Amino acid sequence: LVEITARLRGPGGCPWDHAQTIESLRGFVLEETYEVLEAIDRRDHEGLKGEIGDLLFEGVFVAQIENDEGHFNVTDALEHISAKLIRRHPHIFGEATGVTTPGAVVEQWEQIKAREQEGKGEKKALLAGVPKAMPSLARANEISTRVAAVGFEWAHATDVLLKIEEEVAELRAAALHETPERAEEEMGDLLFSISNLARKMGIEAESALRKANDKFTKRFTALKEIFEQRGRSIHDATLEEMEAVWHEVKGMAK
Repeated sequence: LVEITARLRGPGGCPWDHAQTIESLRGFVLEETYEVLEAIDRRDHEGLKGEIGDLLFEGVFVAQIENDEGHFNVTDALEHISAKLIRRHPHIFGEATGVTTPGAVVEQWEQIKAREQEGKGEKKALLAGVPKAMPSLARANEISTRVAAVGFEWAHATDVLLKIEEEVAELRAAALHETPERAEEEMGDLLFSISNLARKMGIEAESALRKANDKFTKRFTALKEIFEQRGRSIHDATLEEMEAVWHEVKGMAK
């Protein structure tokens, strides 16, 4: 794959590949990432094989451009991640003991990361490095996971539920009596709290919402097909009629 990519970018290679930059590849990297996630959700192992290959190609492509510009190559990137994994897993590759749970592994990882940053003279904040380009629910999960690792955390999921009830009340008040900007702020607080509840319950909020979107899409498509089978258009149906068919669809799904 590395050789093919180098050929595409090399003398006599592909004009399209020559024209690409790391900035122009951002959209392709994101698209391939989502296609990998979709294949995982479908448990489509054959499809996942192809999507993983596509995503790996995008990584190699970016590294090839960086190599062409004199920054680093694929080997440099692989050596970097290999060394990091060894350093951050001393309970496997070193002498560390007592790290026997996933939570302990995460705590150790963050401690080692902090020491490495201090050794480089870096004083990064705990939340530095959380990509702003991440989907917002995923970013909320990463932020809350990091602060939870240092003890800034609800004791129980029920505590988060109480916080959600509080945020719902504040959103209701803002929606009725405040400005749209204030309502937006309260909506954000509610979504952040819901993300925290998902994390406390071991649920990936981004994945849960993606599955809910898929379920709604499937059911609404079925609703539309039922109306068409009955010689009707959903554009002419009343809300009450659509709700009745919606319940039919839900019943068929059980």
